[in-house]
Amino acid sequence: QVQLVESGGRAVQAGGSLRVSCAVSGGTFSTYVMGWFHQAPGKEREFVASISSLGGNTLYADSVKGRFTISRENAQNTVYLQMNSLKPEDTANYYCAAARTTAFSRYRARARGDEYDYWGQGTQVTVSS
Repeated sequence: QVQLVESGGRAVQAGGSLRVSCAVSGGTFSTYVMGWFHQAPGKEREFVASISSLGGNTLYADSVKGRFTISRENAQNTVYLQMNSLKPEDTANYYCAAARTTAFSRYRARARGDEYDYWGQGTQVTVSS
């Protein structure tokens, strides 16, 4: 059974930085494409960032490019999202997700939520102005 547990969310002021983490247990982490999504109250879930299985390919939503960085540590079964220059509109529950892959698909990051197989429970990030 694959489990994803996010941590690190908290309240910060605009302009600040925060790193959230997602620890994965079960399965073979190094074969998963990983992604971060967020969902604000009353809004649909949105893609934030994704990273391929070995970290060589990344994708970002336009709204976070240049501010957020996704990374992974396969030896620790953990994926991170470093968030800098935070804005109030970044306030949301942040979810990590894992996508099973084949030998042909694990080197491509993914932006669509329906391409992911496992999801965490989320960690809340609140940015105040």
